[in-house]
Amino acid sequence: MEYAKLGIANCYAWQLAKANSLAEKEGFAKFISVQNHYNLLFREEEREMAALCAEDNIAMTPYSALASGRLSRKPGETSKRLAEDSYAKLKYDGMAAEDEKIILRVAELADKYDASMTEISLAWLLTKVTAPVAGATKLHHIEGAAKATELKLTDEDVDYLEAPYVPHPLVGVMAQNTKGAKEDNQVWMKNAPKD
Repeated sequence: MEYAKLGIANCYAWQLAKANSLAEKEGFAKFISVQNHYNLLFREEEREMAALCAEDNIAMTPYSALASGRLSRKPGETSKRLAEDSYAKLKYDGMAAEDEKIILRVAELADKYDASMTEISLAWLLTKVTAPVAGATKLHHIEGAAKATELKLTDEDVDYLEAPYVPHPLVGVMAQNTKGAKEDNQVWMKNAPKD
């Protein structure tokens, strides 16, 4: 019997393992992909999720591939999204000083390879995952994403980009995916009608 192919998002590795164990026990379709928050500035998925996915042949298709634009611009450069996206600010502003070191290295490698920062950031991500989710609002965003598939970073480049990373607190949906956060006012609930 052939089952549907299922994906899951914003879960912990233990939740994915538990769900797939239950699916196997009950004869249900198992999850074959996971879409979580993962990029050069937020690598917490490397703690457990990446290993689980590699072990169980589960595809990682992360969102926020460019950290809401932070990995596509040098520090100090701005965009409408960087200025106005309050949810992205919640996710990234708390570690901006630490993340700037990584962003500067992305810019440095972009110069080295005569590439955009987008291409460098996505090329790094493609060394780690099956397929990142990268949003686009302009043609050059799509072109940069396509060029990233042709750019091959060396092991030294990858190590150089990763070296300044420090552990980050969980933010966004994952920080809210706990029993303890059940009663918290979630960011997506700001304008939700009250019962």
